[in-house]
Amino acid sequence: MKDRKKRTSFLPWNIFFRCAILLLFFSGFTLSTFQLFFREGFHPRLVSTWRTPPMEVISGEPSSTPAMSIQETVIFPDQALVFLKYHASTLLFSKDDIDCIYLLPNTSEPQLQLSPVSIYSQYSDHQSVRCPRQPRGTIVSLAVKSNGNLLPGPTHRWHSLAYEAIIDRDNTTVVFVKGLNLRSGRVSDPSKFKCLFGWDLRKPKFVLWSEVVSIAQEIVRCKTPLSILNSPQRFISSIKVSVRVVGRQTLKSIARPKVRLMEPRPLSEKQHEMCICTMLRNQAKFLPEWVMYHAQIGVQHWFIYDNNSEDDIEDVVESLVGASYNVTRHVWPWIKTQEAGFAHCALRARDSCEWVGFIDVDEFFHLPSGLSLYDVVRNQSRPSEVAELRVSCHSFGPSGHKKVPVKGVTVGYTCRLTGWERHKSIMRPEALNSSLINVVHHFHLQTGFEYTNMDRDVLVINHYKYQVWEVFKEKFYRRVATYVSDWQQKRNVGSKDRTPGLGTKAVEPADWSTRFCEVEDTGLRDRVLKTFTQLKTDRLPWQDLPMSRRQRTALP
Repeated sequence: MKDRKKRTSFLPWNIFFRCAILLLFFSGFTLSTFQLFFREGFHPRLVSTWRTPPMEVISGEPSSTPAMSIQETVIFPDQALVFLKYHASTLLFSKDDIDCIYLLPNTSEPQLQLSPVSIYSQYSDHQSVRCPRQPRGTIVSLAVKSNGNLLPGPTHRWHSLAYEAIIDRDNTTVVFVKGLNLRSGRVSDPSKFKCLFGWDLRKPKFVLWSEVVSIAQEIVRCKTPLSILNSPQRFISSIKVSVRVVGRQTLKSIARPKVRLMEPRPLSEKQHEMCICTMLRNQAKFLPEWVMYHAQIGVQHWFIYDNNSEDDIEDVVESLVGASYNVTRHVWPWIKTQEAGFAHCALRARDSCEWVGFIDVDEFFHLPSGLSLYDVVRNQSRPSEVAELRVSCHSFGPSGHKKVPVKGVTVGYTCRLTGWERHKSIMRPEALNSSLINVVHHFHLQTGFEYTNMDRDVLVINHYKYQVWEVFKEKFYRRVATYVSDWQQKRNVGSKDRTPGLGTKAVEPADWSTRFCEVEDTGLRDRVLKTFTQLKTDRLPWQDLPMSRRQRTALP
């Protein structure tokens, strides 16, 4: 007698397939998400129960992950940036809780153990640790004193990397990258590039491809796949995005898109009329004067991009916020990316600011006419097509000082060069070209908008470029602009970004304190003393800001 086959009830294949599509659709996914998971062809198999949790099947990550691990590491020329991954309930660490360790390949015994340079608690909702440069041939990792040594994570070289991404309100994704080596100030051909989205960009079946809308310098704008846009935030935050030059390899990526889907607001409904974006490194001691002065002439919000500071900037910002100044600090650990950082800031500022000035902490708007920035902006931008005010700069020298002036830069430095230098800009972020292309301190505008040059009797910038040597020598460490050579390099030696006759070494000239002094200019000093001097003490308010923790610790 023939064996009887077991009877098993199956849904017809076409009905099963349709049900699967409907289930994905009503779960917030689209057909392109389905293609993301099954790009190389769908081969169904019938299962009675999930042996593995669904999120592990989708993301390829095990569900029983350690309480703490190294997510990934970026290797810079002089330091390493290590990103920690841990549960939200884990307490934040201080520099006393973590050491940087350096391992030989395939070993677990540290060859060297050093204190971290700094720890960030704000970047990407997790902590990141900056470690000293690793010895040649070693791998950097971390030793957490409460958890033991951590295994090294995936390592990426800085020279070729997608490092930040934002989903913009027009549903495109703006990706910030290193390694494309495109020309400064020019828009490139987007057809030569592709964008990739996925949990693991090394595996084609987990990747969605999309078109590049625009590309300029180190900023790429991509079409965002609908399946990404329709996914819950927890899915988006686990996806990476990168860029590929057609016919070449894909850039490695640590860029996980952050969503900024705010609807555009009429100018009259913006929260702030005037804001400022800046990028700085180790200049916290100059922030109080810079913020307090600009608040008095009309600035309402300050976006501070912290580019690897090692001073007490967190405490200084906290003191300013405590004194009711609307200052926000954004950790920006990416070296030589000022143009990208300003574009990133413009996207953030656009949500709440009608106008944004892009200046440095050693630059102060000066109004010889006595007006406020409100008055100037309103008077100069009456034609609705005016979207950029270009402001000329004076360059001030040490003015005879050999030590930092006790009352601040605006009062202490009063002697400058006669000629004018390049301009800096105040922009309407709503009018920026979608490529976000910019050259240091001014952007390209959308078609239909234009700029105007400010009358120097109305608005100028006092650029305290050549301060006492103790301050000035910090510029030799590294320039923040992508296309500006560092001063130690023997390139573009005739550039205006360099100091005439100084050379490439941070050696103080004997006559430094008297250099760059051709015109005595006390206009801003006089306004500051008249406006801010406290009659009882003859002090300025930035001299009395509460001391930071570091300053208090240094007291005898």
